[in-house]
Parts: sequence; C-alpha cells; structure tokens
Amino acid sequence: MKVGLLFTSHPDPVSEPYPHQAIHARVTREVMEAEALGYDSVWIAEHHFSNKYGILPDPFAYLCYLAAKTTRIKLGAAVMVVPLHHPLRIVENAAFVDILSNGRFQLGLGSGYRPYEFEGLGIDYHQRREIQEEAIPLILKGFHDKRVNADGRYFKVKMDEAYEILPQPIQRPHPPFYMGAGTDRSMAYAARNGFGLMQSSLPSLETIAQHIAHYRQHMRDAPAPLNQNPAFGEVDVVRMVYVAATDAKAREESEAGIVRHMKSFMTGTGGYLGDVSEKQDESAFAYEHLSKTTILHGSPDTVIRRIEEFARIGATSLMIHYPPYYGMERTLGMLRLFAKEVLPHVAKIRAH
Repeated sequence: MKVGLLFTSHPDPVSEPYPHQAIHARVTREVMEAEALGYDSVWIAEHHFSNKYGILPDPFAYLCYLAAKTTRIKLGAAVMVVPLHHPLRIVENAAFVDILSNGRFQLGLGSGYRPYEFEGLGIDYHQRREIQEEAIPLILKGFHDKRVNADGRYFKVKMDEAYEILPQPIQRPHPPFYMGAGTDRSMAYAARNGFGLMQSSLPSLETIAQHIAHYRQHMRDAPAPLNQNPAFGEVDVVRMVYVAATDAKAREESEAGIVRHMKSFMTGTGGYLGDVSEKQDESAFAYEHLSKTTILHGSPDTVIRRIEEFARIGATSLMIHYPPYYGMERTLGMLRLFAKEVLPHVAKIRAH
C-alpha cells in the first residue's frame, strides 16, 4: 500500500495573514520534507477565489516548479476541475509536466463541488457533470489518438492531418489517471472509462467499502485501450491523519484544529458533500465520532490498525491530509513520526 500527501494550499490566517502569500513557501517545504522522508507522492488540489479552503489556481504551474525541485516523489494533480478547463489543454499540460518530471506525473480529474468557483469563471455549475462527460472522451482520445475532432454541445475541435497534440508524455500509454467520484453515477463512469478511483476525506470506512464495491462491479465494462490506464483498479483514499506518541497526545495536539477544519469544509459546497457523505449535522464532527468513523488520529499502532482496515476493503493507497492550524514545526514532526513508525508497516500491507 502506498502513501502520499494531499495539499489544498489552505492558509492559516494567523501565521499566513491575508493575502496569504506565505502559504506557498510552507507547502513547498512540506513537499520537500515528504520526498526526503520517503513518501510515495504529493498531490496538488485546484481551488479558486476563496481563502476558506484553498488558494492554488493552477496545479500544473506549481507541479512544473516542483518537478525541478524534486527527483523521486510522484507529482499529482488532484483534482483538476474538468469543467473549468478546455479538455485538450489538460492533455497538453499533463504531458508537459510528465516530461519535466521525467515520468513522475499522475492526473486526478473531477467535476468540482464549489459553486463560487464556477460562478467566478462564468461556467454553469449545474451543468458540470454534463460538461465533464463530454470532456473526458476528448481527454482520453487526445492521449490515445493524438488528434481530436469533435462537434459537441460544449466543445468544438478541428484538427486536420497536418497537426497533432504535442508534447507527448513519457509514461505510456499516458500518466496514471484517477477520477474523484462519490456518487453511483460518477463511480460507474470512472470504472467504465478505465480510471482509478479517488475517495474524499469525509465518508466513513463503511461508505468507502460500498463505493469500492460499486466501482469494481463496473470495471469489467471498460474497453481497450481505456483499461490500459496504469491506475485502473487503484483506489486512493484521502484521510485526515495525525500521529503522536499516544492516542491521548494525538487528541490533545489535533482536536481543535481538525474539528474546526472538518466543519468549515462543508461550507461553500452547494450541498454536494451532503450527497456523497453520510455526515449531515455538526454532531457528526465531534472528535469522538470522527476518530471512530473517519479520521486516522492516534498512536502509530492505532493508525496502522486503521490503515489496515482500509486495505481490507480494497484501498490501494492513502492520501494524507491535514489542516494548517497545527503550525509548521508540529506538522513536520508528525510527518517524520509517521514516516519512521507507520510508513514501513504500511509498505508491507497488501490491499484486498
């Protein structure tokens, strides 16, 4: 089982005051620490227009910067919000980052869930799934066929025989593709189109198990060459993680920050997360409840056992996430302890 880190570039208003420019140096330091400690990957999320969750408008630009600063760790975009982009620009930029990173790029795609991001860019939020379902075949065709022509509702593309999509990636047939999905419709769509599956930080272990079963039920419907995606069948689960010497110490150091973060995460999502998570009211965000159902907080032994539970339901990789409120030194200490005490055990776990 693999372990990566997810970064949303969420600012801490105390240590990174408005306009929050200091956040990017902090995230870069954590990325460099992740590479030095032996984590498998880092993932960069796309978000616009709000300092309440994340400030990173272009993962491709940042990943090009990280490609020059790192040598080993895999670099992922998770997720590029497909309806906010022209699909062929996603193809071009993904291939370019793959070249600059010498074949270390991974791509996560999703339809988005924050209405204000769509409103700010003049794109209809309520048509996002339809836009994505028209864009995805163009992205896949762009990688497999290198030439695209389309006359759709949202995208019209004309490319005659004198032209093709360049650059072309190092990884073949393309970098690993994942799709962030939480509804039956989106998970089945991901499976039928050969994507790996990404799961968010909110659903419980039981809900994730149902999602994985639904996804795998539809994998048989993926035709060639879509089923040649290097990530096909992989399931990457995001979890809020904090490890300390004891369960009590982990709670002492993380409770205020994690409860604050999980409650605020639900705001600005247009009701979407209510559709894909069983969490409906504030009682679901009490630390005692979260520690039993959702977050992976505690001693190394506690966290290892919880990760083993996710492996048993079919998760193949864990994407560590955490809020910015712990402070950089405490966060780096947590990542070092995880790498020393947890990572060697997780590397031996086989997903079911």
